[in-house]
Amino acid sequence: MDNNGETEQASPAHYACGRSNIVRLTVAQALSGANAVVVYATGAIVGNMLAPSPALATLPITIFVLGMAACSLPAGVIARRHGRRAAFLVGTGCGVLVGLLAALAVVLGLFWLFCAATLFGGAYAAVVLSFRFAAADCVPPTRRPRALSFVMAGGVVAGVIGPQLVTYTMDLWTPYTFAGTFLAQAAVAALSAIVLLGVRLPAPTAEELAGGRPIGVIARQPEFITAVTCGVVSYLLMNFLMTAAPLAMRLCGLSQESANLGVQWHVIAMYAPSFFTGRLITHFGAHRVVAAGLALTALSAAVGLLGADVAHFWLTLILLGMGWNFGFVGASALVLECHRPEEKTRVQSFNDFVVFGTVAFGSLLSGSVLTAYGWNTVLWLSFVPLALATLTLARSGANRSIRAPA
Repeated sequence: MDNNGETEQASPAHYACGRSNIVRLTVAQALSGANAVVVYATGAIVGNMLAPSPALATLPITIFVLGMAACSLPAGVIARRHGRRAAFLVGTGCGVLVGLLAALAVVLGLFWLFCAATLFGGAYAAVVLSFRFAAADCVPPTRRPRALSFVMAGGVVAGVIGPQLVTYTMDLWTPYTFAGTFLAQAAVAALSAIVLLGVRLPAPTAEELAGGRPIGVIARQPEFITAVTCGVVSYLLMNFLMTAAPLAMRLCGLSQESANLGVQWHVIAMYAPSFFTGRLITHFGAHRVVAAGLALTALSAAVGLLGADVAHFWLTLILLGMGWNFGFVGASALVLECHRPEEKTRVQSFNDFVVFGTVAFGSLLSGSVLTAYGWNTVLWLSFVPLALATLTLARSGANRSIRAPA
């Protein structure tokens, strides 16, 4: 065992302690996931309070996603050189910092400082999403989709903690709305760091430090292109609609409590299917699970177009969350099929970099489209990337059928 508290290589003994690692990663996912929930529930609203122009209301969430993209590759470098646990602890440090800076921004009324806080929040979220791949390292290859999805299931608790954190703390520090929420979020991030201290994962091997094949060679694989495209579209549309929904609800005259509950049910729907998504991938294959996710996302947009009352918003957000789960977890499982063991951290972090970099564009576009053209236009635009992902997935499935032996 090295000084990072990580074993030298994956072994039967390592797999024997895999259950403990997975439990800790799941608990950390539950605690850390509340960070993203708080940002999504409050980002556009606080942005609208502090921004010099309403068109910039969703800029903090865009910067949050940019932080995810910008920090995905550095987090991968840290994991490759010093082990995944080191990357986890750096990430939770950013989680504490985002809460402190966001609270200070609200107190001082500084929009730029709030945007800086969400940048650190994005860095934290990027590290948290790598928990799913770390879980796959804890089990034999045949059980990786189930381990990956089980850790993602920790987000169910995050879906409860985050919105309730907002509801019960947003008015604690009068007149600084949400300042108490951000301080509470910083405390939750610190608790997550304590949980992660007990994680034991294999230290980087010499082969992993060497890096394996060039990333360009890996990225040209048809299966990798399919995995990235479906991961991008699943996350892009979840973010595109989720960014606009709380503000759209307020613009439609609905209460903040209704928006908070909508976010809560959305996040629960994002992660609750993870209790069985891994089994579905094992039995039906990742391609079919991704296809189901894209169909659910299309259905969510269709429901949103039917009305603008609380019920329509909530059902849209619930279906959107389920669609994201099937699409994103399925695409993540496809990524695991595209790299060799020594290439895992590089390929996984590159995948996340592409996904979050694209999502950042969608987040900024969402706020602009919402303020200029309204909620229905945001929903209609969702069908364009859905069509692209569906065609890419169908082509990949056809190619697999051709290659399969008769």
